[in-house]
Amino acid sequence: MRAESSTTAYWDAAAADFDNEPDHGLRDPAVRDAWAARLRGWLPDRPGEVLDVLDLGCGTGSLARLAAERGHRVTGVDASPRMAGLARAKLAGAGATVLVGDAAEPPVGERRFDVLLVRHLLWLLPDREAVLRRWARLLRPGGRLVLIEGRWGESDPVGLAAGELTRLLTPLTARTYVEQLAPDEALWGRPVRDERYVLVADLAPPRRHAEIVDVHLLLRRGDRILLARRAGTGYADGLLHAPSGHVEDGEDVRAALLRETAEEIGIDLTPDEVRVVLVMQHKSPRGAPRTGWFFEAELGEGREPVNREPEKCSEIGWFRLDELPDDMVAYCRAGVEAYRAGQRFVGHWHEPGDTVAYDPDGPDRLTPLG
Repeated sequence: MRAESSTTAYWDAAAADFDNEPDHGLRDPAVRDAWAARLRGWLPDRPGEVLDVLDLGCGTGSLARLAAERGHRVTGVDASPRMAGLARAKLAGAGATVLVGDAAEPPVGERRFDVLLVRHLLWLLPDREAVLRRWARLLRPGGRLVLIEGRWGESDPVGLAAGELTRLLTPLTARTYVEQLAPDEALWGRPVRDERYVLVADLAPPRRHAEIVDVHLLLRRGDRILLARRAGTGYADGLLHAPSGHVEDGEDVRAALLRETAEEIGIDLTPDEVRVVLVMQHKSPRGAPRTGWFFEAELGEGREPVNREPEKCSEIGWFRLDELPDDMVAYCRAGVEAYRAGQRFVGHWHEPGDTVAYDPDGPDRLTPLG
């Protein structure tokens, strides 16, 4: 009942604004001029550059027309074939394109835009966070969202408050600002008392993906493998894991593996004694992704590993490859199993709520990648 009454209230308010048709009230020249002046300030200031503007829920194309009159390339999208037809007529000769489709998932293929313009639409869409993420992906680096929204009605208000929209956009944008539009009667052709605003948001620059790189030693003696029990580290303490560590700045993965081996178990391996057998991208239940390089080495009799880091490791020992213990770190156990199966490239992606420890009855997070 609330959704039905809210939608009815919205269209009642809209009818007054649009002069009984969904034209944003822009048939009035004074209202049209007021919106044209505002739109100039909301679009990016790039002198001499033609912008690609995507108007979602474009209706009859009034705002799209204002952008096209500034010399920009405009694409409008509306779910209503009738509205799209009216928009095409209004934009005839302006070099604009009007498509029929869902504004939440615009039918624009791989095209990207400089500006995404939306008026009084987002509040009606389910899962606004997902919609905003999709819209942000339609923008080029440095692109801009221009979202005109508000809240209408007194006893049972509907719409989307500026504070809530700002919160939704914070993870996606580098800068946002809000202009309150209700006080400017020229935009509406009459006084209004509702919350009406535009939120202009500049897309955050893409972050270059970066991951910690770690190295793991599968040290074998025949059919057995060396494992160390973690202790005092704050992560996976009490569980068994292969000797391992992080690659340091300026170090290649093999050099890191040789260094970590000497530091942890006192074995000085040479480069020709080790070989890469597995690469795994992995993520703990609450951590960030990492890339792990697993190396194999065979240790003959007469060379014995020792626990060189008792503050981080409570014991080391040899375990049969075909009878691995259950009390292992889950991704390490998965890596050893993948190695035994002859796999070379795998992923092990924990989901929130998974245990760091291997769970024989838990979900299998190992994914072959090649």
